[in-house]
Amino acid sequence: MSSIQLSSAVRQNLSSLQATADMMSKTQNILATGLKVNSALDNPSSFFTASSLNQRSSDLRGLLDDMGQSVQTLKAADEGIQAITKLVEAAKGKANQALQSSDTTDRARYATEYNELLGQIEALASDADYKGKNLLAGAGNDLAVIFNELGDSKLNVTAVDYTDISDSGSLGLARQAAPVSGTSASVTISGAELHAATAWADDDALTIQTASGDTLSNSIPLSQGASENGTAMLTANAINSAGIDGLSATWNMGAQSVTITYDHDDIIIDDNDLSGGNLATKTTSNYVAATAGSFATDQLINETLGQLNDALSALRSQASTFGTNLTVVENRQSFTNSLINTLEEGAGKLTLADTNKEGANLLALQTRQQLSSTSLSFASQADQNVLRLF
Repeated sequence: MSSIQLSSAVRQNLSSLQATADMMSKTQNILATGLKVNSALDNPSSFFTASSLNQRSSDLRGLLDDMGQSVQTLKAADEGIQAITKLVEAAKGKANQALQSSDTTDRARYATEYNELLGQIEALASDADYKGKNLLAGAGNDLAVIFNELGDSKLNVTAVDYTDISDSGSLGLARQAAPVSGTSASVTISGAELHAATAWADDDALTIQTASGDTLSNSIPLSQGASENGTAMLTANAINSAGIDGLSATWNMGAQSVTITYDHDDIIIDDNDLSGGNLATKTTSNYVAATAGSFATDQLINETLGQLNDALSALRSQASTFGTNLTVVENRQSFTNSLINTLEEGAGKLTLADTNKEGANLLALQTRQQLSSTSLSFASQADQNVLRLF
């Protein structure tokens, strides 16, 4: 089949109309997407440069989110330190109250309240975490804040441990020992045992030693009474008459026994064991030494006040360190945000279309299309003039 022959005028107008349609399609696509460079085919240099800028912007935006979380972690730690500082100041107030009082009961009460405050400090430090990261809980809680996409620009924040403030590497605040009234050593011996021991003429004395090896007496008379209960009474009287400091005895008439008490140590009681019928050795284990407690003297309280002052200095220093870290992170956060805007703006200048200009282009192309259509119509009419001859 032979091809259709078009006149030069028609072919020229048709070609112009097709070119106008192509340009209108591109212009409409630009207006629809808002981009003058939609792919590498449009402008390879601008497309790949803008992609690189947008990729870096995306990476930094992810880091920006991490920086925001790091800021919150530092704020949680700073708020924790401020609260701990108030509790340490309250503990210092308790120590000062104890120093102003000479009453041992009051001092013991202040020591108990002081210990409760220290417990609250450790509990507060344990609660100062943000999303599982606690800068006041020591090992395993260090914070690394990354500032660039390569990871070589960062800030390392070292955690401190305030969950055990008695440690010398922490605040060095030890709990105060409460006063202990103590318990005397005591043992009860039945009148029957004593009566049997006194049945022998040569078993006539009790020996009493302390658990630490000191001899209290080797010659407390051990006399037989008219009955077992009488022997118990005579033994109690003999012990009390010995005049040994801290040593006493109580006759238990109803129980027919004697209870021997010593205030300074555990004791070992025996008789002179010279012949049969001797008294079985008695050893106590119920002695508890009395202690005065940590707030017992002004010197001890002043030592505690010194520790509290050191702790306050350490807290203020650490608060300053965290404050500096917070300032650095917030500054880098602001800088990164500005840099992201700069990168996205630069990418936009390479790829974003001027919608006003493209809109004007589309209007001009529409006008050109109408004119091309009219011109094509005129050219076709010229070819049709031959039909008038028939």
